Amino acid sequence: MHKNSMNKVILVGRLGQNPEQRATPTGTAVTNFSVATNETYKTQNGDYNDNTEWHRCVAFGKSAEYIGNFFTKGRLVYVDGRLRTRKWTDNNNVTHYTTEVMVDTAMLLDRAQQGDSGVYAPPAQKESRGQVSSDPEPEDMPLPDNEEELPF
Repeated sequence: MHKNSMNKVILVGRLGQNPEQRATPTGTAVTNFSVATNETYKTQNGDYNDNTEWHRCVAFGKSAEYIGNFFTKGRLVYVDGRLRTRKWTDNNNVTHYTTEVMVDTAMLLDRAQQGDSGVYAPPAQKESRGQVSSDPEPEDMPLPDNEEELPF
Protein backbone atom coordinates (compact mmCIF):
# COMPACT_ATOMS: atom_id res chain seq x y z
CA MET A 1 0.00 0.00 0.00
CA HIS A 2 1.28 3.43 -0.90
CA LYS A 3 1.58 5.75 2.05
CA ASN A 4 0.81 8.81 -0.05
CA SER A 5 -2.60 7.76 -1.34
CA MET A 6 -6.10 7.49 0.01
CA ASN A 7 -9.35 6.11 -1.38
CA LYS A 8 -12.11 7.35 0.92
CA VAL A 9 -15.71 8.35 0.18
CA ILE A 10 -18.14 9.93 2.65
CA LEU A 11 -21.73 10.51 1.58
CA VAL A 12 -24.79 11.96 3.28
CA GLY A 13 -27.84 11.73 1.08
CA ARG A 14 -31.15 10.03 0.42
CA LEU A 15 -31.89 6.60 -0.97
CA GLY A 16 -33.47 6.70 -4.41
CA GLN A 17 -35.10 3.29 -4.08
CA ASN A 18 -35.21 0.34 -1.73
CA PRO A 19 -31.92 -1.60 -1.62
CA GLU A 20 -31.57 -4.81 -3.61
CA GLN A 21 -30.33 -7.68 -1.47
CA ARG A 22 -29.00 -11.04 -2.68
CA ALA A 23 -26.38 -13.60 -1.72
CA THR A 24 -23.20 -14.86 -3.34
CA PRO A 25 -22.93 -18.57 -4.21
CA THR A 26 -21.12 -19.03 -0.88
CA GLY A 27 -23.97 -17.39 1.04
CA THR A 28 -22.45 -13.96 1.74
CA ALA A 29 -25.08 -11.20 1.73
CA VAL A 30 -24.66 -8.49 -0.94
CA THR A 31 -26.78 -5.34 -1.05
CA ASN A 32 -26.79 -2.71 -3.81
CA PHE A 33 -28.33 0.72 -3.35
CA SER A 34 -28.06 4.27 -4.68
CA VAL A 35 -27.61 7.47 -2.69
CA ALA A 36 -28.51 10.88 -4.09
CA THR A 37 -26.54 13.94 -3.03
CA ASN A 38 -27.52 17.49 -3.97
CA GLU A 39 -25.39 20.52 -4.64
CA THR A 40 -26.89 23.98 -4.98
CA TYR A 41 -25.04 26.58 -7.00
CA LYS A 42 -25.67 30.15 -8.05
CA THR A 43 -25.82 30.94 -11.77
CA GLN A 44 -24.38 34.08 -13.38
CA ASN A 45 -27.83 35.70 -13.40
CA GLY A 46 -28.27 35.10 -9.65
CA ASP A 47 -30.63 32.13 -9.81
CA TYR A 48 -29.99 29.02 -7.76
CA ASN A 49 -29.89 25.60 -9.39
CA ASP A 50 -29.69 22.15 -7.87
CA ASN A 51 -27.49 19.39 -9.22
CA THR A 52 -28.24 15.84 -8.07
CA GLU A 53 -25.49 13.24 -8.22
CA TRP A 54 -26.30 9.52 -7.88
CA HIS A 55 -23.81 7.22 -6.18
CA ARG A 56 -23.98 3.45 -6.63
CA CYS A 57 -23.10 1.62 -3.41
CA VAL A 58 -22.48 -2.03 -2.60
CA ALA A 59 -22.16 -3.68 0.81
CA PHE A 60 -21.22 -7.21 1.85
CA GLY A 61 -21.78 -9.42 4.88
CA LYS A 62 -23.37 -8.01 8.04
CA SER A 63 -23.39 -4.48 6.59
CA ALA A 64 -25.38 -5.76 3.61
CA GLU A 65 -27.87 -7.51 5.90
CA TYR A 66 -28.34 -4.36 8.00
CA ILE A 67 -28.83 -2.14 4.96
CA GLY A 68 -31.22 -4.60 3.32
CA ASN A 69 -33.32 -4.80 6.48
CA PHE A 70 -33.48 -1.14 7.54
CA PHE A 71 -32.75 1.18 4.61
CA THR A 72 -35.77 2.23 2.53
CA LYS A 73 -36.42 4.66 -0.30
CA GLY A 74 -36.22 8.31 0.76
CA ARG A 75 -34.32 7.73 4.04
CA LEU A 76 -31.43 10.04 4.90
CA VAL A 77 -28.26 7.97 5.23
CA TYR A 78 -24.57 8.28 6.02
CA VAL A 79 -22.24 6.03 4.02
CA ASP A 80 -18.48 5.81 4.03
CA GLY A 81 -16.28 3.51 2.04
CA ARG A 82 -13.95 3.48 -0.94
CA LEU A 83 -14.34 3.73 -4.71
CA ARG A 84 -14.00 0.67 -6.88
CA THR A 85 -14.37 0.50 -10.65
CA ARG A 86 -15.24 -2.86 -12.11
CA LYS A 87 -15.24 -3.99 -15.70
CA TRP A 88 -17.97 -6.21 -17.13
CA THR A 89 -19.21 -7.41 -20.51
CA ASP A 90 -22.88 -7.49 -21.47
CA ASN A 91 -24.70 -10.08 -23.62
CA ASN A 92 -23.77 -8.15 -26.78
CA ASN A 93 -20.06 -8.46 -25.90
CA VAL A 94 -19.83 -4.73 -25.09
CA THR A 95 -17.44 -3.81 -22.28
CA HIS A 96 -18.77 -1.54 -19.53
CA TYR A 97 -17.18 0.09 -16.51
CA THR A 98 -19.08 0.78 -13.29
CA THR A 99 -17.75 2.84 -10.40
CA GLU A 100 -19.24 1.99 -7.01
CA VAL A 101 -18.73 2.87 -3.37
CA MET A 102 -17.63 -0.23 -1.45
CA VAL A 103 -19.39 0.37 1.87
CA ASP A 104 -17.40 0.21 5.11
CA THR A 105 -19.96 1.96 7.36
CA ALA A 106 -23.60 2.90 6.87
CA MET A 107 -26.22 4.37 9.18
CA LEU A 108 -29.63 5.98 9.11
CA LEU A 109 -29.66 9.68 9.97
CA ASP A 110 -33.37 10.41 10.04
CA ARG A 111 -36.35 9.20 11.97
CA ALA A 112 -38.27 6.26 10.60
CA GLN A 113 -41.34 7.08 8.53
CA GLN A 114 -44.84 6.38 9.78
CA GLY A 115 -45.29 2.64 10.18
CA ASP A 116 -41.59 1.99 10.79
CA SER A 117 -40.13 1.21 14.20
CA GLY A 118 -38.91 4.77 14.85
CA VAL A 119 -35.58 3.41 16.04
CA TYR A 120 -32.34 5.16 15.20
CA ALA A 121 -30.22 2.30 13.88
CA PRO A 122 -26.55 1.88 14.82
CA PRO A 123 -23.93 1.83 12.06
CA ALA A 124 -23.37 -1.40 10.21
CA GLN A 125 -20.32 -3.18 11.53
CA LYS A 126 -17.43 -3.84 9.18
CA GLU A 127 -16.52 -7.50 9.04
CA SER A 128 -13.01 -8.52 9.96
CA ARG A 129 -11.82 -11.99 8.97
CA GLY A 130 -15.40 -13.17 8.66
CA GLN A 131 -16.37 -12.07 12.17
CA VAL A 132 -18.47 -9.17 13.29
CA SER A 133 -17.37 -6.92 16.13
CA SER A 134 -18.39 -8.36 19.46
CA ASP A 135 -19.33 -4.93 20.81
CA PRO A 136 -22.94 -4.95 21.97
CA GLU A 137 -25.26 -2.95 19.76
CA PRO A 138 -27.22 -0.20 21.49
CA GLU A 139 -30.98 -0.68 21.52
CA ASP A 140 -33.57 1.96 20.74
CA MET A 141 -31.45 5.08 20.30
CA PRO A 142 -34.03 7.75 19.35
CA LEU A 143 -32.88 10.97 17.74
CA PRO A 144 -33.34 14.18 19.71
CA ASP A 145 -36.50 16.13 18.84
CA ASN A 146 -34.46 19.20 18.01
CA GLU A 147 -31.78 18.92 15.31
CA GLU A 148 -29.71 21.52 17.17
CA GLU A 149 -29.10 18.90 19.84
CA LEU A 150 -27.25 16.65 17.39
CA PRO A 151 -23.54 16.37 18.22
CA PHE A 152 -22.41 17.04 14.64
